[in-house]
Amino acid sequence: MTNNFVTDAINLKSYNLSEADKIVVMYSKENGLIKGVAKGCKKPKSKLGARMDLLVANQLMMYKGKNLDTICEAKSLNTFKNSRQDMSKLLNSMYVSEIVNNFGVENDPCSSEIYDLLYKTLEKISNAKEDKEILIAVIKFQLKFMQIAGFGVELDMCLCCREQILGENMYFSSKMGGVICEECNKHLGIKTKLHHKLRDFLLAMLQFDFNYESDYDRKATEKVCSVCCDLLKEYVQGHCHKKFKTTYVQDTCCLSV
Repeated sequence: MTNNFVTDAINLKSYNLSEADKIVVMYSKENGLIKGVAKGCKKPKSKLGARMDLLVANQLMMYKGKNLDTICEAKSLNTFKNSRQDMSKLLNSMYVSEIVNNFGVENDPCSSEIYDLLYKTLEKISNAKEDKEILIAVIKFQLKFMQIAGFGVELDMCLCCREQILGENMYFSSKMGGVICEECNKHLGIKTKLHHKLRDFLLAMLQFDFNYESDYDRKATEKVCSVCCDLLKEYVQGHCHKKFKTTYVQDTCCLSV
């Protein structure tokens, strides 16, 4: 019985193991979150080399070890190269990969769905022609990932009275996990107000296929996308026990501009 196995995986983060080796944390299509030792990858002539950089999708041949698996071979599937030349693309790519790293688990039964979602998002960000396209990709990713992970946002019915909210404004609670009608909020005092058109936009982003470009995609402004993206970042952070590093870097970059 062979200890070798093949898997597609996207590099999320890495640690130095020695002068020449490092441990790479990846999200794989078949096994969820995995780690592998990339021996000699820091040497100039290493065959692994750039394939072990962050945000690279590879087809891997790995050797199953007692404690850590070893990466034997790597064939690059996508380097998402355009994201490496643009700070906004790079930071947003790092953010979505950090979500997967923070929520991801080994042997996840949803690994194929999560891998495909991450791959599509990184590809969409890399090929984006404008900032609005980047933000829409991140919005879709956050909504769809949190739903797969079991933390889906309630955008249709009030979390308190369970009545459907139609053409009226509402409030959004990151802590409670969705929308609250104006009547119920009189007793709660939630501060974050959400226009019903923004809610409709978010619902469309959640319900439509990732690559489908709806009227909501075409008509949304960059400002609308930015507001919705920030709202979801607060929601994602509120459901994670780890502090997100990329959101801090993004905020710092914005303050310095």
